[in-house]
Amino acid sequence: IRLKFLNDTEEVAVARPEDTVGILKSKYFPGQESQMKLIYRGQLLQDQARTLRSLRITDNCVIHCHRSRGATAATPALPEPGPAGPTAPGLPLGGGTLMVPTVMVVLALGWYFRINYRQLFTAPATVSLIGVTVLVTFLAFGLY
Repeated sequence: IRLKFLNDTEEVAVARPEDTVGILKSKYFPGQESQMKLIYRGQLLQDQARTLRSLRITDNCVIHCHRSRGATAATPALPEPGPAGPTAPGLPLGGGTLMVPTVMVVLALGWYFRINYRQLFTAPATVSLIGVTVLVTFLAFGLY
């Protein structure tokens, strides 16, 4: 079985079909069983007594693993899969966080060049710029 984490790392788990979800958790996440959420084919594996065979988990299947932040142990047995590198607490900076401001800056530059260098923009380019601006505006207001 392949255990896949949120940061796209994978770990190979050796398990028998008779093993239960609880055994799998305790074998690969000792001390963190209550924090680990296992997901197979979009279903959360909540019943700790169900066997892998009853869930139709066979050789080379992928189980997605998520570590919840509730009731943390004093010393974790395994490091939490996540992005490497220091991050400031309370300031999550990812690609999605800066996407809207970046697109807005690019659009503002497009409009700046359209206004100041009018001779370089054809009618289809101007119509495209208007269309992209309207689309991004709807998406930005839709997200927030």
